[in-house]
Amino acid sequence: MEEGPALHAGARRNEDIALDLMKFVAMTTGYGRTTSSGVGFQGTGSAAKPDEYAAHLLELYGKCRAAVEGKK
Repeated sequence: MEEGPALHAGARRNEDIALDLMKFVAMTTGYGRTTSSGVGFQGTGSAAKPDEYAAHLLELYGKCRAAVEGKK
């Protein structure tokens, strides 16, 4: 069995860092959360269906990955 290049014990891939960043942003801001039928403020950009919620999270992950990799 071949092993890949040796990584330091604390080394993390950009994908892992971007995923952690996406989780943090999504959890703290409610990014892409599905809307409820309750009374009160209904923010824009929220998903009405689970597949829209997933699409919002994938979009957020792409933005986080670009930020981690230093792309604009």
